[in-house]
Amino acid sequence: MNLRDIFSKKFSNNFNQNVDLSKFSWFNLGGKAEFFFKPDNKDQLLEFIIEAKKNDLKVTILGAGSNTLFRDKGVKGVVIKLGSNFSYIKLMKNNILETGAATLDRKVANFAKDNSLANFEFLSCIPGSIGGAIIMNSGCYENDISKILLSIQVIDLKNCIEREIKKDDIKFLYRGTNLSKDFIIISAKFQGLIKNKDQIEKKQLDFIEKKKLSQPSQIKTCGSTFKNINKKKAWELIKEAGCDSFQEGDAVISKKHCNFFVNNGKAKSSDIEKLIKKVKDTVHIKTGVNLELEIKIIGE
Repeated sequence: MNLRDIFSKKFSNNFNQNVDLSKFSWFNLGGKAEFFFKPDNKDQLLEFIIEAKKNDLKVTILGAGSNTLFRDKGVKGVVIKLGSNFSYIKLMKNNILETGAATLDRKVANFAKDNSLANFEFLSCIPGSIGGAIIMNSGCYENDISKILLSIQVIDLKNCIEREIKKDDIKFLYRGTNLSKDFIIISAKFQGLIKNKDQIEKKQLDFIEKKKLSQPSQIKTCGSTFKNINKKKAWELIKEAGCDSFQEGDAVISKKHCNFFVNNGKAKSSDIEKLIKKVKDTVHIKTGVNLELEIKIIGE
């Protein structure tokens, strides 16, 4: 029995083959996933992981796709995207929020605001879902996930178990953490702070307006391409090196924010990668700075 038959028999409604990944990336680019699995709940996810390990099936986890570029030849093995049951928010005792990993960041910000909980306002400006935001330690305007996180629940791919990881056991970096790639985050708990709802809403709207003024919207992009380096903005380095008008095929750089690379309609993933390399190499030659990617590039 081949892999398709094995998994289709056990997970028929949630398991597919040759799935187009471009519709799951904000670049709207990429080839196909050899296999694609969308679990209904954590028990089904754990059961699938055990079966995948037994059959040496490579696992790739996909969040909202807001910072992911899939290569043109697609992804070998199985791509797992958490289903709708992993998208929820619960208000618990002591102003703690529990959220599923697939919950969109902006939904968490709005839920917190509606319940007069402060310190979540910045999430209204973070694209993507909570799971990805934790892995990336996403943030903006002097705020980031590490300041509100209490703990996470994960599925450990290596040991095929569910476990809790406390904030103190996580090392937070600038746009990253030391969390193992063997962990699939399924939920998280955050600490809120009761404040005046009108003040929370004003702060959130101020952040949103600030983002609108400085960043492009309604375009095919995965946001910031490179990380800021030692408090020097990546866009400043790109502009300083004269890269802000670079183009590869239909892969272009946003005129509004030159750290945003854009699929202008007919680009290929390879065009975006060529543009990334061209900018990275030029910035290094002109400024001596070696830019690091903030987006993730996945595939063959």
